[in-house]
Amino acid sequence: MNEVLALPTGPMIDASLDLVQSSESQPLVEHSVRSFLFARLLAEHEGCLNDAAYDEDLLFAATVMHDLGLGEHSDGRAPFEVEGADLAATLLREHGVNEADVDRVWEAIALHSSVGIADRRGLLTYLTHKGVFIDVGQLPCPVADRLHEAVLTAYPKAAGDTSVLDAIIKHAAQSAAAAPPGSLGAYLLLAQQSRERT
Repeated sequence: MNEVLALPTGPMIDASLDLVQSSESQPLVEHSVRSFLFARLLAEHEGCLNDAAYDEDLLFAATVMHDLGLGEHSDGRAPFEVEGADLAATLLREHGVNEADVDRVWEAIALHSSVGIADRRGLLTYLTHKGVFIDVGQLPCPVADRLHEAVLTAYPKAAGDTSVLDAIIKHAAQSAAAAPPGSLGAYLLLAQQSRERT
């Protein structure tokens, strides 16, 4: 089971995780790590690990940093997906990642919540989207139950936890630019306002 939970290693990997841990709440950090583990399990399940487009370090960067826009370094001037993508791109450039790969990670993060779009934008974006949505319970987990349980045992998720939704709503409330019409942030913010009115 150790191989299921093993994380990549290296300076860029460590810096990505450090940035997330220092700027996001613990539930968001754990959601992000679970998203990576589910994305990698999905890649294995679908036979993608030997695909030329599969890069575990980039998958780690995209999944683990996908919610940076909900952390302390975000200023609420753009949708959280875009702010997170910009923050991740800065870190990757600081670690010498080539611009084509920076762009791949940027796109994976910026589109991670875009249902119907993310799965058409290449393997990295597809896996990032699926890993995130498997973890939040919006997609079924296609891997064996024992593997799914191993992830949840290592990185527990409290029943009924709304940390991700709450963080998106808080970000969306910062400005109109943070929640443009049609965005996930705008949808969740409007839904909360509607509940508060009833």
